[in-house]
Amino acid sequence: MAGSADDERLSPATRLVLAGRHADWTGTPGAPGAVVNPAVWRASTHLYPDVAALHAGKPNEDGHFYYGRRGAPTQWALAEALTALEPGAAGTVLYPSGVAALAGALLTVLRPGDVLLMTDNAYEPTRNLGRGLLRDFGVETRWFDPLDPAAFEAAICEKTRAVLLESPGSLTMEVQDVPALSAIAHRHGMVVVLDNTWASPLGFRALEHGADIAVMSLTKHVGGHSDLMMGSASAGPDLYRRLRLRSQQLGQVISPDDAALALRGLRTMGLRLAQETSSALELAKWLESRPEVAQVLCPMLPGSPGHELWARDFSGGCGLFSFVFAGGSAAQCDAFVDALQLFGIGYSWGGFESLVTPLEPAAIRTATTWPKDHFGVRLSIGLEDVADLRADIEQAMAAWRAG
Repeated sequence: MAGSADDERLSPATRLVLAGRHADWTGTPGAPGAVVNPAVWRASTHLYPDVAALHAGKPNEDGHFYYGRRGAPTQWALAEALTALEPGAAGTVLYPSGVAALAGALLTVLRPGDVLLMTDNAYEPTRNLGRGLLRDFGVETRWFDPLDPAAFEAAICEKTRAVLLESPGSLTMEVQDVPALSAIAHRHGMVVVLDNTWASPLGFRALEHGADIAVMSLTKHVGGHSDLMMGSASAGPDLYRRLRLRSQQLGQVISPDDAALALRGLRTMGLRLAQETSSALELAKWLESRPEVAQVLCPMLPGSPGHELWARDFSGGCGLFSFVFAGGSAAQCDAFVDALQLFGIGYSWGGFESLVTPLEPAAIRTATTWPKDHFGVRLSIGLEDVADLRADIEQAMAAWRAG
């Protein structure tokens, strides 16, 4: 192809089309057998013509056949494409889920006796890593208020080696000052790991804003069709090599079929994000005017918590946001959710379909609090017509009022 996804003059939309499609994997345009997408290479065994070639293998480099667990062109194309979208990244490691990517990143930079600082608005499975896996391996996790940089710095001790950020938080949508927190962390020699699933590199350039490792659940926006599980971690040269080695030691591997699905989803991610963001913002503005709603938690919305930081640091958003009811009970909240007809009830987000879950962060907070009588829901806005979604929410509000 004439263009290159590494050309910094090209926009992210163009990079989405070009990335991971070089001639080694798709053929030379115009030549027999050239295709648009890399083939799905299903193989556990890679064969060598002779012993000399066997000994010359490069097991720690993408693009070189070695053994199926180290990948083949389908996985390499996806990793290369994701790297091209993250300015400052030298490479990307793929994992079988977003949680696996977070675990792989943390196990790369932490050792027994270390302390991890974790934002208190982190995704619950991420918190479970701190309370379970990391604790069992001798790593202590401490939580901090995501909106208080001074408290964050005060919590750092001589054993603190890393910080886990998630901005915005995937339930209560707090936007952290990632550049400021990263600067503090780096002064103390810490590694900054950021869960950047909400915005993706299209909406937030994680490494340019101070993160050292950018993690995504590719299950969400990249896959986009609710039919695969996958995660990724992108980093600069040194940390990328360390991530890759740890992933190999843990035996992490993704299937080529899932990689092909993720590549297909990646090509349209920009369009889907734009539509979902537009619809979400329209609904957030409308919900802000509803008497049943006490607060809309959507950083894209002017006046909503975190909007100033979002406007300063982000170039895009997504369809995920929350809102809190003006009073009411848990039963009323459940009645609202059950009354929705166009929203599926499910824990994921970022797919083509709209989803809803009750907002219940109180039980998982450590360094901060969430009032137990603040009931609300999290909405993931999909590709349905926004007028239909608004009408559905409006009729469900009647069920909430009825109690």
